[in-house]
Amino acid sequence: MKKVKSKDKFLEITNNQKQTWSKGDFNEIARQNVVMAEKLVSAVDPHPGQKVLDLACGSGTAALVAARRYCDVTGIDYVPELITRARKRAEAGGLSSEFLVADAQDLPFPDNSFDVILSVYGVQFAPNQEKAAAEMLRVCKPGGKIGLASPIPEGWSGDFFTTHGRYVPPPPGVKPPLRWGTEVGLHELLGDTAKSIKSENRKALQYYLSTDHAVEVFSNWFGPTLNALEKINEDQKKDLLRDLKTVFDRYNIADDGTAIVENLYLQSIIFR
Repeated sequence: MKKVKSKDKFLEITNNQKQTWSKGDFNEIARQNVVMAEKLVSAVDPHPGQKVLDLACGSGTAALVAARRYCDVTGIDYVPELITRARKRAEAGGLSSEFLVADAQDLPFPDNSFDVILSVYGVQFAPNQEKAAAEMLRVCKPGGKIGLASPIPEGWSGDFFTTHGRYVPPPPGVKPPLRWGTEVGLHELLGDTAKSIKSENRKALQYYLSTDHAVEVFSNWFGPTLNALEKINEDQKKDLLRDLKTVFDRYNIADDGTAIVENLYLQSIIFR
């Protein structure tokens, strides 16, 4: 059997990912990421006029937070539908920004192009993590800053993605996105070039009408959940939805029948 080259493996996985993230409407999920984006931008503190890149920007949440500071903002994502939504959101808000269809693993920018790079639960999902990290460092100016909000192995994010993985295992040879949410993983990916890495666990709250509603939101709009539901049989679908509800119940801190889900994540500031 012909051995598949590593580059070809990542290309195939990336193409499959594009199809997965094109399903549903990630903007319905991204509303829960606004608080993370606002905290991250505040911590990185880009100044007006600075060039800011939002990597794997989805529907543009972090990019638009930076644009409100009159930064010179560019957002990239490899899903065209998300870029279209980001442009509409910018236009609706009267915000000057540029959104491009591009891959975080192969950025279409010269070296040292940006003062600040942001990513909220975005670049972490690139299958070739080493290439995505190298590209991020390449386009960040010396003395610039990279701000990441990353899922961690513990808490809601870890349980949520692990639950999906039990039903649809990740491709072999691909490291988990949760690696970005660990000190060891960050230093493996960025430590050789970065001057310093400062990280802290942060908490974000997600609001739903109930935990049943939370499951409904993800099963209707979140690409990876939709992808899993398409690939498994009817009995497994019931089991997956039940297990997802268990995860939401586990981290629900509301006591009035609604759902306020506590999500721990790692906020990291990397100094280039």
